[in-house]
Amino acid sequence: MNFDNYKIIPNYKTNTTDLFVADNAEILACEKTLNIVFDQDYKEYVLTYGSGILGGTYVRIFLPETIILTLQEWKDRITEYWFWDEGAAILRKEEVLNSIRIGDTFDGDEIIFLKNEYFILPRNSEMIYKTGNTLEETITWLCSSGILTEAFSEREFEPFDPGDLEE
Repeated sequence: MNFDNYKIIPNYKTNTTDLFVADNAEILACEKTLNIVFDQDYKEYVLTYGSGILGGTYVRIFLPETIILTLQEWKDRITEYWFWDEGAAILRKEEVLNSIRIGDTFDGDEIIFLKNEYFILPRNSEMIYKTGNTLEETITWLCSSGILTEAFSEREFEPFDPGDLEE
């Protein structure tokens, strides 16, 4: 994993670099509740950086508690507003509904985890993208592929209180 090049910047509201990280017990409880095992990158990311926005204002990775608290609402929304039929060769609707949303982007693209693989459900496309087997590969794809946004190399991380997370 290559998260060492991330630079923590002050939160724009609080002007502090206080982190809101998960602990191992929260990760294990989430895994048990959802009957999954996160990849090591996800675990290291939420243990080291936690809740925040990466890439200026681009990628949010959710803490385990946020994943659990927002999962049913997310699945209900996906069921009602499904439109990714062009991505059916990658994932079918039933598979997406069995996945776990672990994050999103500022543009509304959703990062999902299913069977040890990461995928992106773009907000403005009917395609689904397989982005890798690790969170690092997925973040690199989001920031560097140039598919969903212009590629950028900056890796600033701005922490925020997950209680401020607005859906």
